[in-house]
Order: sequence, then structure tokens, then C-alpha cells
Amino acid sequence: MASDGDQEARGDEGAMGDNVQQVERVQEAVNTWGFPLSELYHLALTFYKEKEGKAFHLTYDSRLSLMALSKQASAGPYQPETGSDVGYLDVLGSDRRREWAALGEMGKQEAVLKFVEKLAEVCTTFGPYIASHRIERDERERRRREEAERMRREAEEAERRQREEDERKRIEEQQNKLQEEERMRQEQQKQQIMLALNAQTATQFQQYAAQQFPGNPGQQQLLIRQLQEQHYLQYIQQLYQMQIAQQAAALKQQEGEPTEPGSDAQTQDDTSADRSTVSAGEDVLDNGHEESRPCLAAPSMWTRPQIRDFKEKVRQDAESVITVGRGEVVTVRVPTHDEGSYLFWEFATDHYDVGFGVCFEWSEGQAGPPNVHLSESSEEEEDEVEAEPPDEVERNGDVTTDGGAGAVGGGGGGEQSAKALVQEVVPVYRRDCHVEVYAGSHQYPGRGVYLLKFDNSYSLWRSKTVYYRVYYTR
Repeated sequence: MASDGDQEARGDEGAMGDNVQQVERVQEAVNTWGFPLSELYHLALTFYKEKEGKAFHLTYDSRLSLMALSKQASAGPYQPETGSDVGYLDVLGSDRRREWAALGEMGKQEAVLKFVEKLAEVCTTFGPYIASHRIERDERERRRREEAERMRREAEEAERRQREEDERKRIEEQQNKLQEEERMRQEQQKQQIMLALNAQTATQFQQYAAQQFPGNPGQQQLLIRQLQEQHYLQYIQQLYQMQIAQQAAALKQQEGEPTEPGSDAQTQDDTSADRSTVSAGEDVLDNGHEESRPCLAAPSMWTRPQIRDFKEKVRQDAESVITVGRGEVVTVRVPTHDEGSYLFWEFATDHYDVGFGVCFEWSEGQAGPPNVHLSESSEEEEDEVEAEPPDEVERNGDVTTDGGAGAVGGGGGGEQSAKALVQEVVPVYRRDCHVEVYAGSHQYPGRGVYLLKFDNSYSLWRSKTVYYRVYYTR
């Protein structure tokens, strides 16, 4: 006979086998229906309650069996002491209690499985019902995953845009900082250059402003600031042109091209107005040999926009309005004055530009009062003194030369002019003097005559009306 221990072991083995089988059945049901067992049972119970008697009809025994299994799944095995008494005439209640009690000790999980299997067996529409719910569940899951993926991509895109925006702001701030530093550097450089330029032109501009607005310090200061700003802009423009010319010359030299004769001298002439020394013109003596040339101070050039007022004021003096014919070059000869140290000039035209330049003719003669002499020549380059001087035609006959006051050293022409040493102060260039008043000043280098040249030799058809004014200051 087997001992009690052997019987218990065999009982445990049987229980374990039943459990394994139940687990396999549960997994099979899950795989078959596509839902966890608890969710499957909830769908089956809902289907039975909603559809029974409407979409399908079951036999009495099938309904009793499904009711008993649902009681077993929800409350467990039947307990007579906890159940309510059933009346003698309550046949349905007695049958339900009997069917429930017949299930014995069946577990809740087993009852659920049997309920699903029984419902699928007696109702053919239960399978499609579960399949439709499975499809609906899968669709919801798919939409949920898509929504989650969309939100993830949006979050990544928002993060990427935020990073790009932060990077853009960082780069923009860095660029703004560099631009501000560069602006401050340029402003500091501008202030340094303007201080140096203003130191050179302070006396000239103050005297010029006092001449324009006598007894009006406010207008004088305003004019001085305008002149200083214009002088700075002209200096920067000429410096830029000089750099371009130097770069072009260096490029030609690298390419092995020969440099044109006189090109370096021309480059120096372009920037002579704002250098510490002025490139001189050709200094020719009567014997044709060059002589050592004294160093001239740099001239100051500026413009001002009050052209209408200037011409109205100059028209009051008929001798200050001249006509430069087509193809002509008119020279205004202004001797230095014993009581002066600076020469100032201003000029403007009516409708068209005109060439303008300044030369200085050295002379040892006695300087006189600032009488103005006009001469005209058809030569295109009057800044070069020929062996024989060109014929001079007297313009505005009421202006004459007296004693020692004409072209310094004895009159305005002839043999003395041919022997004089001439240096270029301002090279002859076309000036837009029909738009603004062109003005300038130069410190006396010594005794001599300033030659103010108005060049219209390039014009074949038009004569030019020039309004000019020259004066000296101490």
C-alpha cells in the first residue's frame, strides 16, 4: 500500500499538471481572440447582455449554463449558507442555483474560459464581434502610436529650431559685438584723423568762418564743423584713391607690365592736397634746367552748399564774375601781401563744371596790395612755363597793374614770368562747382604770385561763367 506521503506527492503533481494545462489554455485563448483574458471576458459578458434576445436567441439550458459560469467567474463556487432562499414556485431561481452548484470547485479563471468557449459555441456572431473590437483596438493603438510619433517629431523639431534660434542669436550677437567694436575702432580712428586734420586747418577755418559770418559766433562754429567734416571726407576719398592706384601699380609690377612714365607722379598729384608736402609741378628756368624747389605746405580744400547766396553776393562786384570761353584757360594772378599769411579762394559756376587748380610763382620782387590780374590762354597745360611766355590778353580792362603791385617782381608777364619758378599747389581737376561752392586756403610759402587757373579747354561748345572771390588773412 502507498503511504500518505506518496499520495500527497501524486496530488501535488496532478495539481501542477492542471495548472500547466490551464495556463496553456489561457495563452491559447489570448492568441486566438487577440485580447487578454480579463478584457476578453468583459467583452463577452457585454456582448451577451446587450445582444441576447435581440441579435440572437439561446436555448434555456444554454442560458442557465452561461449564467452559472458567470456567477462562478464573479463569486466563485456556490455557498448554500450565503445564498438566499428560493421560493417553491421560483423554478428559474432553483434551476440557476442547481446549475451553479453543479460547477463545484471550478476556479474563476476556468469559469471565464468556459464562458467564452460556451458563448462562441452557441452564438456565431460572437467571433465577428470580437474581431471588430480587435480591429478597432488595433486602429486606436496605431493612431496612438502615430500621435506619439508625431508629438515626438514635433518635440524634436521644436528642439532643433530652438537650438538653431539660439545659435543664430549667438552668432548675431557675436557679429553685432564685432561690428560695434569695428565701429568704435573706426570712430576712434576717425576722431584721431580729424584731430590731426583740424589742428592743421584750425586757423584757416576760423578765419574763413569769421569772413563769412562776422560777429556771429554760433554760425561760425557751425560752419567750422561742416568744413572739418567735409575736409575729413575729402581726405578719406583721396586716401582711398591713392591706395587703389598703389594696388594697381603693384599688380602691374607683379604681372611684369612696364609702368607708364609719369604714373607715379600722377598718383602723387592726386593726393597732394592732403599730404604734409605738395608734389611740385615742373620748375623750368630760362636756361631749361631744373632748380631745387622749396617745400610747400599742404592746401586745404572744402565745399559748402550755399551756392545761391554766394553768387548773389559776388554779383555785386562785377570784376569778380568772369567768363571762361570754350577751349580757354583763364588765370587769375594774386600777389602775396606783406600783411597776410594765408590766401583764401572761393568760386562757383552757373550750370556746368570747370577745371580748377592753383600754382605758386616764386618772385623776389616787392609784394604789393592784392590786385587781381586775369589772363587767358588756349594752351591746355599752363602750369608749365615755356621758354617764351604765352601772349596774355587783359580781361576786365578796369583792373590794372601799378608799380610793384602786379605780378610780383615787376608786372604780370614778360621776361620776369618766364624766369620765375612755378610750383603746383592744387592740381587742375574738373570741379562740380555748379552744385556747391568750392573753397580753399593755402599758407604763404614766401613772396610770389598765386596763379588760380580756371580750365575750360575740354569744352568745345560751352563757355562758363565763374563767380570767384580771393582774399588774404593774417
